[in-house]
Amino acid sequence: MQIPLASHVNIRILHFANSLRMRGCERARIADGGRDNQLSTISLPAQFPSRAAPSTKRVAKLTLWPLVAATFFMVSGGTYGTEDIIHGAGYGRGILILLLTPLLWSLPTAFMIGELSSALPAEGGYYAWVRRGMGNFWGFQEAWLSLVASIFDMAIYPTLFVAYLTRLVPWFGVGHRGVMVGLAVVATCALMNIAGIRVVAISSLWLFFLLSAPFALIILIAPMKIGALSGAVTTPTTSSVGLVGGLLICMWNYMGWDNASTIATEVRRPQRTYPRAMMLAVVVVSATYVLPFAAMWLTGVPASSFETGSWADLAGMMGGLVGGPLVARGMRVALVLGGMMSAFGMFNALVMSYSRLPLAMAEDGMLPRVFGKLHPKTRAPWVAILVCATGWAMCLGLGFERLVTLDILLYGVSLTLEFVALVALRIKEPELRRPFRVPGGTWGAVLLGVFPVLLLGFSAVHGESEQVWGMSGLTFGALLIAGGFLVYWVKSSVKNNGWLGAALKNPRKAA
Repeated sequence: MQIPLASHVNIRILHFANSLRMRGCERARIADGGRDNQLSTISLPAQFPSRAAPSTKRVAKLTLWPLVAATFFMVSGGTYGTEDIIHGAGYGRGILILLLTPLLWSLPTAFMIGELSSALPAEGGYYAWVRRGMGNFWGFQEAWLSLVASIFDMAIYPTLFVAYLTRLVPWFGVGHRGVMVGLAVVATCALMNIAGIRVVAISSLWLFFLLSAPFALIILIAPMKIGALSGAVTTPTTSSVGLVGGLLICMWNYMGWDNASTIATEVRRPQRTYPRAMMLAVVVVSATYVLPFAAMWLTGVPASSFETGSWADLAGMMGGLVGGPLVARGMRVALVLGGMMSAFGMFNALVMSYSRLPLAMAEDGMLPRVFGKLHPKTRAPWVAILVCATGWAMCLGLGFERLVTLDILLYGVSLTLEFVALVALRIKEPELRRPFRVPGGTWGAVLLGVFPVLLLGFSAVHGESEQVWGMSGLTFGALLIAGGFLVYWVKSSVKNNGWLGAALKNPRKAA
């Protein structure tokens, strides 16, 4: 049976129109931050199907400023925690340290993240980069170091929230009430993260404005009150931090830029957004550290008056200069509330970051597939969020302090792996599309990591003595690093012997 000529023409027209439509959809997908074919086939194993396109389109993605705000809380959380830098180094050297550290420590890291996140906007971020550049073993170690460090890090923030709360309402410090408040913080942040990435990011943006407001007032008041507090009597401090300790605390307060990379697939146009967000976040974090101290320097407050938690009292003194006791009390309360918002915002943003690691590892067959379950509406990894939140909640009563040396050691090894992955990918995949590229070719990528690695070596050698369960922080950190090797060997043995069977076959699907 012959087909009429008109039918042939109609078929050709329909085929041509369908081809144009498919090309248009593909271009729109790439413009919206979708993965290219090379990334999909290498970053994720072929047997793991990707999310269905309709569900992805319905989920709101992060834009520039919400990502900057989320990064701010993953790294900083505001001026709180930097007081000992000025106490140990004085105003001049302390502010110089706060200005130089981002140049030698943060900017190289931001450049590295800018290139890798624009080239490989994959779920799991730094874990995916190291795995692709250096293989499964080192990718697992990268994730291990981050998750283990989170055990000691994440329990701090609900505890800080309670500490600030009890300064306003001492009733919460009696008995187990503080622990209950801490659990409420963990549960609230877990629910907010399950509600979706945009809920977390927008709340971070508003929290940034709120906690920055009292410091903005200090900056505005100070030029009009030069030397007004030079003779003020301040509460005696107990801090014994010196210059080296101040530098280590400064490094600690500028850590965590790579945490934002784990949510790359949930950011709109990540190839363009990430480099801009990293640079803006470096400027914002540096300004929030430097400007308040510069303002207090103008008022004449002695540098020795600063120690952790002293901002509330100093803000009260500033308020007293312009409005008497009532304004002084208002400023003091505002700083305490800001401390609560800072602790809450940091915990909330880091839940978003850390929970993507089990998700990405489940997709790659390194964890049971249950960690890859996604909420049907928000696409949040709800199982990973709940499991991580439960682990952090169990650590609330352990009383961890800010273990600076341990944190820097674990973070330093993982950061070094990321710089090595940057160079490895330059060598292994020179043709990989890199919308943002570190200048200088391969040698530029090598030299980029020199100063951060030197600072890490300095911190390891000169770190202050910290005790964790009866041993030094450095020894304990070395054992944790070695534990990653052992866990990977056990995991590989279990998987190779088929003990987990289908549990490690991970279809990426909604719950």
